[in-house]
Amino acid sequence: MPNAKAYAAASAKSPLAATTIARRDPTANDVEIEILFCGICHSDLHQVRDEWNELMPTVYPCVPGHEIVGRVTKVGSAVTGFKAGDLAGVGCMVDSDGTCAECKQGNEHFCNNMILTYNFPDKHLGGVTYGGYSDSIVVDERFVLKIPANLSLAGTAPLLCAGITTYSPMRHWGVGKGKKVGVVGLGGLGHMAVKFAHALGAHTVLFTTSAHKKDDALRLGADEVVISKNADEMNKHAGSFDFILDAVAAEHDINAYINLLARDGNITLVGAPPTPLPIAAFGLIFRRRSFSGSLIGGIKETQEMLDFCGTHNITADVEVIPIQKVNEAFDRMVKSDVKYRFSIDMGSLKG
Repeated sequence: MPNAKAYAAASAKSPLAATTIARRDPTANDVEIEILFCGICHSDLHQVRDEWNELMPTVYPCVPGHEIVGRVTKVGSAVTGFKAGDLAGVGCMVDSDGTCAECKQGNEHFCNNMILTYNFPDKHLGGVTYGGYSDSIVVDERFVLKIPANLSLAGTAPLLCAGITTYSPMRHWGVGKGKKVGVVGLGGLGHMAVKFAHALGAHTVLFTTSAHKKDDALRLGADEVVISKNADEMNKHAGSFDFILDAVAAEHDINAYINLLARDGNITLVGAPPTPLPIAAFGLIFRRRSFSGSLIGGIKETQEMLDFCGTHNITADVEVIPIQKVNEAFDRMVKSDVKYRFSIDMGSLKG
């Protein structure tokens, strides 16, 4: 059983620190990957600090990381889609039952027996799965993704969560040419949503409370920027949007955005506010509007997203850091002090 270098949290109040973890020997269907970059997702922080205790309590030691890009070092005897030397990615999932209706339809992320990349039961080694803040990982071929060779690897890593989380609902709700699309919030998720909406051909409007973000939003592909605190600016867009993606994780007035939807328009929430958001029923009823949520995407759709990014040269805007600065990055992430995602150079583990 090989060992891997990693960074783990020993408790909810412990900083991440260097450690060694066990990885399984590849089985016939497995792909072994040397991890080159791993993005930092806000959910990593929530899990490390056990802030989702009621939903999914953290088991320690916890090795987070589910935005993984690397190079294949070994494959099992039954693997057909990868060979040593290939670029490969791993996202939020590493297994599912493969037999239920959701899996058969390519929706592994809705499988009742889905296994997340970290802090979920590990059927191979016991205990829980360990994520990408490490130098290697072994994953069933069904959950390994092909990485377009033309993309920056550091900027590709966050596509495995932030990318698919914003791409999937846009595809589901038919974002494309002739559509007017809003994006609420310009952070790790929001900046990807702006890039995707623009690349899909939609008229893209960014909503933000911060006027200083206007130039960056336009650079990323927004056609317009609306300061959401300005009632006049908001009212100009009333009843005009086909789709709005809400990427805000803090408490906010969702009804202000519902009122911007056209008939049959949809607003999808991908941020996760800590408390329930009040919804005014008549805002939905009178124009047959809908309010929904969305969770990452299946493996087929994630590969579609990566291929789309390869075609359109889309990656996340990242600040690359060594693993030794991960605790500082967590603190900065809480303060929104990053444009727009951190990507860990896992080569720094060798130092």
